[in-house]
Amino acid sequence: MSWSRLISGIIAIALALSATLLGGWYFTLMFCAIVYLGQLEYFDLVRATGIAPAAKTTLVVSQLLLIVATLSPNLADVVMPVAGTFICFYLLFQPKLATIADISTSILGLFYGGYLPSYWVRMRSLDAVSNLPLGGYWAENWTNLQALPQGFKVTLLTFLCIWAADIGAYFIGKFFGKTRLSDISPKKTVEGAVFGVFGSVVVAITGAWYLDWSSWQWTGLALGLIIGIASLLGDLTESMMKRDAGVKDSGQLIPGHGGILDRADSYVFTAPLVYYFVTLLLPLLPT
Repeated sequence: MSWSRLISGIIAIALALSATLLGGWYFTLMFCAIVYLGQLEYFDLVRATGIAPAAKTTLVVSQLLLIVATLSPNLADVVMPVAGTFICFYLLFQPKLATIADISTSILGLFYGGYLPSYWVRMRSLDAVSNLPLGGYWAENWTNLQALPQGFKVTLLTFLCIWAADIGAYFIGKFFGKTRLSDISPKKTVEGAVFGVFGSVVVAITGAWYLDWSSWQWTGLALGLIIGIASLLGDLTESMMKRDAGVKDSGQLIPGHGGILDRADSYVFTAPLVYYFVTLLLPLLPT
C-alpha cells in the first residue's frame, strides 16, 4: 500500500467520523459534497460512451433531495419522482433531440448518485438530538453508547462494517487471493470477497451485542451479511460502469485511490438496506 493511499484514506476516515459525530447539517453538507463530486465523475463516465445526459439538472435536483431528506426524511421519497419528471421535462424540450440512453442515464444518475445516498442522511437523522448550531450534536460522554442517538450508532456501525469488508477483502485478496471473482473486476478474488463479508459479519455481531439488540447473534449476522454483500455489489457495479466507459478509475481526486466513486461505491447500496433493516425489522423483534 502506497503512502499516498494510506494518508488519503486516513484523512477521508477522519472527515467522515467528524461529520458523523456532529450529525445534522454537518453530515448533510459532507454528503452534498460527496454526491456532487461523485455525480460529476458518473456523468464523465456516461459521456465517455457517447451519451448526453441532463447532468446539470440532475446535479441540482440531487442536492435538493439531500436537503429535503434532512428537513423531512419522508418527503425525500416524494422528491424522487418529481425530480425524475423534471429531468425528463428538461430533456424533452432541449434543442437536441434526446435519446432513450440520455433519459435512462440521467435517471440512473439521480437514483444511484442522489436518491440512494440520501438514505445516509435519513439514517443519521434517526432519533436526532441537537445541542449545537446547524442541528449538530456533541455528547457529554461518548463512551456511553446506549445514551447516544440511534442514528449515530447505526451509521457508525455501518461505516465500521464497510471498512472491515473493504480492508479484509483488500489484504486477503492481495496476498492470498487466487480465484477470480468476476471478469468485471479482474483483481477481485473469491477469497477476498468471502473474507470481506466475514469481516463485516464479525463487526456487525460485535456491534449488535454491544448495542444490546434483540437476538444480537442473528441480527448481527443478518446485518453483517447485508452490508458485506451490498458493499461488494456496489463495488462491482461501479467497476462495470468504468469497464463500459473504458477507464481504470472514475477520477483522480483522491491520491492513491482514484475518484470519489472509486471510494464511495461500497456505500451506495448499503444505506437503504440498513435503514429499513433498523426501522422495519428490528422493531418487530421481541425485546
